[in-house]
Amino acid sequence: MEIEEKKKMLANLLPFWGKITKGSQEYLAAHSRAVSYRKGDIIQSSREQCTGVLLIKKGRLRAYIVDSEGKEITLFRLLDYDICIFSASCIMNDIDFDVYIAAETDMEGLLIRSRAYQKVTREEIAAANYMNDLVISRMSDVMWVLEQIVFKSFDRRLAAFLLEQTELENADKIAITHEEIANHLGSAREVVSRMLKYFEREGMVKLSRGAVEIVDREALEKRCAE
Repeated sequence: MEIEEKKKMLANLLPFWGKITKGSQEYLAAHSRAVSYRKGDIIQSSREQCTGVLLIKKGRLRAYIVDSEGKEITLFRLLDYDICIFSASCIMNDIDFDVYIAAETDMEGLLIRSRAYQKVTREEIAAANYMNDLVISRMSDVMWVLEQIVFKSFDRRLAAFLLEQTELENADKIAITHEEIANHLGSAREVVSRMLKYFEREGMVKLSRGAVEIVDREALEKRCAE
């Protein structure tokens, strides 16, 4: 990708682009590259890997953690025009846990080298302020997930997840396995299966192989609010 094309993409994807010097703009463009990932690709699997700052032009990423038993739990999702800062967690001194990043759909965007991004945030107040706001926002997402796990019953969490997933997919029927749902919610597949079957008996969903269809959205929304 030519440098001018990268600069145009950076201008569209970085909110602070117009507030930094031309020299910093040139530097970021010179230390970035176009990337694309396929659905299911693991982009980062440890803090030491430190992939870089990912700017999402199109697609959806999932950030998650894995416990000692291999159980996953989704921390947050990133969509079009979002920025994945945790893929450069090595430049954040207070982040001392492994964050996994995976492509939930095919994804296209730009990758800025971690040290280059760090250099610009040290020299440009607009970039530094944006990074601080972004980290705070993502940590708020993480705290929200922890709050759901601790204080919210599993049926309400599952109902909320199904509603969120159908909105992301823009369809009432979503192609997803019980194992994948368990990974998102930090639960066991058997627990998910039992609750989904209960939802089906209550007429809220319809289950088929590798898919869940929302039948009664209002009932699921009511379950979330209980």
